[in-house]
Amino acid sequence: MKLLNLVLRNFKGITSFELNTQGGNVSIFGDNATGKTTLFDAFCWLLFDKDSQNKKDFNIKTLDESGNVKTHGLNHEVEATCEINGRPVTLKKVYAEKYTQKRGSIVSEFSGHETKYWIDGVPKPKKEYDAFITSIVDEEVFKLLTNPAYFNEQLHWQKRRETLLAICGDISDDDVIASDKMLSKLPDILGNRSLEDHRKVIKARLAAINEEKEKIPVRIDEATRSLPDLADIAPKEVIQTEINSLKSQQQDKQQEIVRIENGGEVAEKQKQIREVEGRLLDIQNKHRAEYSDKAHAKKTELQGLKLKVSGIDSDIQKQQRTITFNNDEIKRCEASIETMRGKWYEANNQEFTFEPTCTCPTCKQELPEEQIEDARQKALEQFNLEKSKRLESINADGKGFKDKIARLQSENDDCQAKIDKLTAEKATIEQSIVALQTEIDSMGDAPDITANPEYTKALQDKAAIEAQIDELNTQKQGVIRQLQSEVNVFAQEISARESKIVILDQHEKGQKRIEELAAEQKTLAAEFERLEGELNLTDQFIRAKVNMLESRINSKFKYARFKLFKQNINGGIEEVCEATFNGVPYSGGLNNAARINVGLDIINTLSEHYGFMAPIFVDNREAVTKLIETKAQVISLVVSAADKALRVEYEGSVLKEAV
Repeated sequence: MKLLNLVLRNFKGITSFELNTQGGNVSIFGDNATGKTTLFDAFCWLLFDKDSQNKKDFNIKTLDESGNVKTHGLNHEVEATCEINGRPVTLKKVYAEKYTQKRGSIVSEFSGHETKYWIDGVPKPKKEYDAFITSIVDEEVFKLLTNPAYFNEQLHWQKRRETLLAICGDISDDDVIASDKMLSKLPDILGNRSLEDHRKVIKARLAAINEEKEKIPVRIDEATRSLPDLADIAPKEVIQTEINSLKSQQQDKQQEIVRIENGGEVAEKQKQIREVEGRLLDIQNKHRAEYSDKAHAKKTELQGLKLKVSGIDSDIQKQQRTITFNNDEIKRCEASIETMRGKWYEANNQEFTFEPTCTCPTCKQELPEEQIEDARQKALEQFNLEKSKRLESINADGKGFKDKIARLQSENDDCQAKIDKLTAEKATIEQSIVALQTEIDSMGDAPDITANPEYTKALQDKAAIEAQIDELNTQKQGVIRQLQSEVNVFAQEISARESKIVILDQHEKGQKRIEELAAEQKTLAAEFERLEGELNLTDQFIRAKVNMLESRINSKFKYARFKLFKQNINGGIEEVCEATFNGVPYSGGLNNAARINVGLDIINTLSEHYGFMAPIFVDNREAVTKLIETKAQVISLVVSAADKALRVEYEGSVLKEAV
């Protein structure tokens, strides 16, 4: 791609300017702020709506000293003719203020901006225009190929790194491992992890091990200081033997106490007491039974009479309910008889009526008199027959209701007779209930059992035996107290020795904890050493890959060299992407001339990689006495204090000055 012609109108302070390159290299001279960079901005805006610094929100209009738009209503235009694949293509873009006249107003008002697009003089919508530009070259690629500073100054270092790897190709881990026999163990160490993930795991584990290693001496010291003093304490086996002996002697004394407490003579007396208590219980039961049986019989009889009264009351209520129901039925029957009587009079009073039809329904002629009379006679007979049947039916229904009333009244008489009989029977039973309740109330409580001579004799026998037992117990209590005192002494001796066993167990447990901490300390040290070895192996891998990768990438460039990794103070390797020239970093001390030529070297390689060349705008061209060779078209922007307006030179001739 070559720029043949570039025209600006009212664009960022340039009223009118036309650049004719004739497809070759040109130099544009001008003092500061005369618009050199504006030409590059205009070309970028024409293609991608951004300036040469990749900013989208820059101001296209010409501004006054206060920052306000100097003149409204102007069209801001950029038009360029480029040679693309040997064919000239003209692109044009116009940015204009938009004015709208509202209804009822004679003055148009500003309502925004609009942008119009042309390709080879044909108006195009924005979508189609952008698609055409994209078909020529990707926006990011264009910026890389037109601005020597873009790659190193505007592109993020990670994107620079990705671009270089895309040009030269990455180096596989297998290739790196194959280059150094020391790295052969690395695949087994990594397993399914990536190198970077494994390094993160190692570093995290090393930090955790360091933290644990710092804590272990403190824990050992704490455990050592907490060990109990074993001075004057015999070995555990000796103490346990003494405890067993003391427990055996204590058990012998306890068994002797039990034998005394369970002595034979006292046991015999206790047996005699149990026998006397059994006699007393039998006497008490017999005394209660004699009284309670008599009272129970009377109460049972009284309950039976009350149940009979309750049954009679139930029968009386049943008969009364029947009478009530029958009376309700009698009333309904009497009402029905009255209704039948009205129907009978209504039917009996009905008179015969006849309205003859005197015309034949077929021929429409008058019927003879004898036929009309015959029809009347038949109608009368039919009326009398139906009336007679209706009266007979009403009489039959009325008789049925009268018979039912008689039957219900007879049933009520029987029920009343039963009620009278039951009432008399109930009165007789209630008299018996009153007499029996009086008898029960007069029986009172059971008589006092102490008046029973047999019961009194049994109480005396029990008291005598208990006195004999008390005398025997008084004699043996002294012996039991002496034996219990000896048992208590044995218990104290056993407790004292068991306390020493506890101290020995605590010391043993503490000593074991100290040994565990020491073993853990050795294990952590071994693991730390192993992990450091793995980390050093990954560092060795990275350094090998760095050397191979940087060598491959640098071979693609004549002047530029790239540093893709740097060694940190802590020994780690950090990914970077820094261009250098003769060992001097681009961002640290490289002069403008070297920066521009390094940028051109990068553009040459990128152009070959992408298979596309674009016009290169070299800003601050005055800083370089000689540019490196490039096949692309070069447009140099040169600061010249003597040129207060833009001056263009092409092969030594002035072509155009800016207005």
